[in-house]
Amino acid sequence: MGGTRPIQRLLVANRSEIACRIIRTARAMGIETVAVYSDADRLAEHVHLADHAVALGGLDASESYLDVDKLLAAAASTTADAVHPGYGFLAENAAFAKRVGDAGLTFIGPSSECIEVMGDKIRSRKLAFDAKVPVIPAETIDGNGKSAKAADKLGYPVLIKAAAGGGGKGMRIVASAEELASSIASATREAESAFADGRVYLEKFIERPRHVEVQVFGDSTGRVVHLGDRECSIQRRHQKIIEESPCCSVTESVRGRMHEAAVELASALGYVGAGTVEFIVDPEENFYFLEMNTRLQVEHAVTEMVTSTDLVKWQIDVAAGEALPDPLPSPRGHSIECRIYAEDPANDFLPTSGAVVKVEHPVGPGIRVDSALRDGLEIPVQYDPMLAKIVSWGPDRPMALARMVSALAEFSLIGITTNLPFLIDVLEHESFGRGDVSTLTVAEHFGGWEPDDARAGRIAAIAAAILFDRGRGAGTPRAVGGGQTVSDSAYDPWSRLGAWRLGRKDGEE
Repeated sequence: MGGTRPIQRLLVANRSEIACRIIRTARAMGIETVAVYSDADRLAEHVHLADHAVALGGLDASESYLDVDKLLAAAASTTADAVHPGYGFLAENAAFAKRVGDAGLTFIGPSSECIEVMGDKIRSRKLAFDAKVPVIPAETIDGNGKSAKAADKLGYPVLIKAAAGGGGKGMRIVASAEELASSIASATREAESAFADGRVYLEKFIERPRHVEVQVFGDSTGRVVHLGDRECSIQRRHQKIIEESPCCSVTESVRGRMHEAAVELASALGYVGAGTVEFIVDPEENFYFLEMNTRLQVEHAVTEMVTSTDLVKWQIDVAAGEALPDPLPSPRGHSIECRIYAEDPANDFLPTSGAVVKVEHPVGPGIRVDSALRDGLEIPVQYDPMLAKIVSWGPDRPMALARMVSALAEFSLIGITTNLPFLIDVLEHESFGRGDVSTLTVAEHFGGWEPDDARAGRIAAIAAAILFDRGRGAGTPRAVGGGQTVSDSAYDPWSRLGAWRLGRKDGEE
C-alpha cells in the first residue's frame, strides 16, 4: 500500500438518483461534493443537494455527462480531488478513468486497465476461462463467411452479442440459419452506434436462464472478498427491473461455487474497488460467466440492506488507500429492489416524459427509497428513464415481498406514466412468489399487459398535467451553481395553484 490519500472534495460525474445517493454518503463522511449538470438538468435535485454545482451546458449526454474535457474542467475549477462516476455514462470508460488519474485526481473505481479488460467481452471471457471459471460456449465471427459455420458448431438458437457492450445493445437471439446474416448486420450497426465498436460474437443461447450476480470488492492490500449474490432475472428488453438478495432458488452448493468463482476471477485481475461478476444459470443449475461490471451496480442497495453496509463509503475508502473491514459483516434477512421507470409497460415499455405534479414516497419498516424526485420536476427525454428505486428488507423473503408490494401501492407519482402498477402485478404473480423466475418471465406472463383501470389512469394523468400547466408561475429567480438562475416556482408547488390560497380569498390580505 502507498498510504491513504484522504479525499476532501468529490466531483460526481453523474446525475439524478445515483448522484444524490453518492452525495449523501460523501456528506456523511465530511467530504464536500461537486455536482455537474446539463441544461436539461439545471433544476434537478442533485444540483441543489451538492455543496457546489457546475453547468456543463448542452442537452444531450454527448454535450454534457459524456464530455470528458468539460468534466475535468469542472473538477479543476472547483479544486475537486476525486471523481465518482456512479453508473452509466462514463463509469466503465477506461479512457476516462485514465484521464482522471493523469489529471492528479483519485478515480473512485478500479484501474483503467481493469476496466478495459473487463469491458471487452472477448478478453474477459478468456480471463475467466484461464481462471477456470465456467464460460458459455462461444465463437468469434468475422465478415468472411465463417459466421454460418460458427453458428452450426454452437447449435441453434444462438445469441449475437456486442464485444464492447452491455444493457442489451447489439444483442439478438437467432433461431435459424436463415435469420443469421441479417441479425448479425443489425446487431453490428447497433453496437457501432452504442459503443463505437461494431464487433460482435456468437454465444450458445441458454434456454430459460436465470441471471445471478455476485458482489465483489477488492482493496490495495490484494484482498478480494464477496458480499453475497443477487437474483436479477426479472428483465424487460434485457434490462433488469426487479432484483433481490440473496438469490432465492439456487442450492447452497451452487451458491458457494459461484461466490468462489467470482472472487477467483477478481483476484486474477488484481481488482481494486466495487465490482459485480454476473452469471447465467441454466435449469440444471450449471452456471456460466456472463460479464463483469467494473462499477457500482444499480441494484447495490439490496446488498447493502442484507449486509448493513454502505458500499459507496467502501468505494471511497478503498480509493483513498484504506483496507476493507475485517471481519466482514454477516448477511441477514432478504431484500428486494424495484426500479421505477418513466415508461409505459402497456406500450412496449416506451419511455415517457413530462412534469411531476405530485410525488409522495412510501415509508415504513424495512423500506428505503433512493430517489431524486420532487414536486414540479421536469423529466427530460434525453436520459435513461429510471426515476427512483424502492428497496425493501425483511427477516425473510415473504416479509420483504409483502413490504415491497405495500410500498409500491403507497408510492404516489402524479403527472407521468410509470411502471408502478406493472411492478405490483409482477410481484403478485404466483411464479414470482414461488421464486420460479427466469429472464423470460416478463415475456411469458406479461405479454400484452394492461393496467386494471388504464383508461381512468390516463385521464387522471392528463387532468393533472393540465392543472400543473395552468398553475405555472414566473417565480423569483435565484442563483445556483455555474452562475445560472432558476425560478423558486419550480420548487414551490403552492405557487403553481393559481389564485387559490389557504385561509383567504384572492385579493384578501
